Amino acid sequence: MNGRKHSCTGAENPQPGEKQQAEGGPRMPPAVLLAAAGLAQAVISRGRRATPWSLAVGLPVLGVSAWLLAGSLRSFLRSRTTVNPHRAGEATSLVVDGPNQFTRNPMYVGMTGMLLAHTVARRHLASAVPALVFWWLIDRHQIPAEEKALEDRFGRAYRDYQRRVPRWLGRRSARTAKSS
Repeated sequence: MNGRKHSCTGAENPQPGEKQQAEGGPRMPPAVLLAAAGLAQAVISRGRRATPWSLAVGLPVLGVSAWLLAGSLRSFLRSRTTVNPHRAGEATSLVVDGPNQFTRNPMYVGMTGMLLAHTVARRHLASAVPALVFWWLIDRHQIPAEEKALEDRFGRAYRDYQRRVPRWLGRRSARTAKSS
């Protein structure tokens, strides 16, 4: 893959509208899960205030997380493809630039990072539980359905992308960045 995005062509790629929702049954929108997890964190850590030290650690995590989320959203919009995770099968481009060169799911990494930044800032370990539940639900239910839809849509191009770039973060992320 030499380009930054890959348009959808070929017999293994259904046209938009043919696959209305990624398989796997009904799922709650990730933004709703994020809001629920953030609310749960606020309830669990009520009364805990951020300190200058906890903010010094939490704010960089929040900044990187926001960059991953916003940068990926910008790449999707620039490619004029869907950002609706429940309509991944309608994607018109496989976005592989920006944050998507480090992780296949920068929006979810960003959301999870925001929850972890909140845990660090509030200095309450139990408030990490909603972040872990969010990660687990996304990793076990949302992402597999999206991956199936994208593989059906883009075939080999998506499988090659899967081999090069990790689902979350990892060593392949660093190697991909060095070779780009």
